[in-house]
Amino acid sequence: MEKTFDKIYLEVRAGTGGDEASIFAGDLVHMYQKYAVKQGWRFSISDSSPGTIGGYKTFIGRVDGKGCYEAYKNESGTHRVQRVPATEKSGRVHTSTATVAILPVVEPKEVNLNPSDLEVTFSRAGGPGGQNVNKIESAVRILHKPSGIVVSCREERDQRSNRERAMEMLLAKLYEMQRAKEFGDVTEARRAQVGTADRSEKIRTYNFPDDRITDHRFGVKIHNVEEVLNGNFDAILKKINKQP
Repeated sequence: MEKTFDKIYLEVRAGTGGDEASIFAGDLVHMYQKYAVKQGWRFSISDSSPGTIGGYKTFIGRVDGKGCYEAYKNESGTHRVQRVPATEKSGRVHTSTATVAILPVVEPKEVNLNPSDLEVTFSRAGGPGGQNVNKIESAVRILHKPSGIVVSCREERDQRSNRERAMEMLLAKLYEMQRAKEFGDVTEARRAQVGTADRSEKIRTYNFPDDRITDHRFGVKIHNVEEVLNGNFDAILKKINKQP
């Protein structure tokens, strides 16, 4: 029986498509965030790298709330958008991508972790936040040397909170690797989850000219793309959950 989780980390990364890819990544983040707020879940940022026009090159957030993993668990993979970008002057439709990964927050006892395998470094957090952000080395970066996994957190005000968040993210990633080993090759499992961000590899397409969203895994098609991206994520969930 699959475990249920009420805390997850949500990773969204811009893929192929330049500025439009980062704008699309931002659209996905806002969709997930608005849906979380509607459900009464807590949605917070752990780390981010801003992109064009309110988008993100990378975004890592945390969602806390009963049922959040069940709602988001099928989002892992490559998402594709087809539309005329805001940065496009000639009116041509572009195809861009973003990748999503859903990682459940787990207890330390769930993961085999040797403290000597960790390399922890601190730096000054960038972005807004006043003098405290600029003067104190509150940002935390953790390298897990055996796997090469790197996590970082710089959104909290103090070093201790950032380190706790970074460790949670690392444990979540290592837990996914441990689970993958039970079913096969780790690299293949990770690739299956987040994809390569190539245009041809996708789990879902958001087609603006036809006002249609297609989930390629479940054979589901729905309309009103703007409404869905504005937080009506239930429209996708209801269709997917009807599938066997």
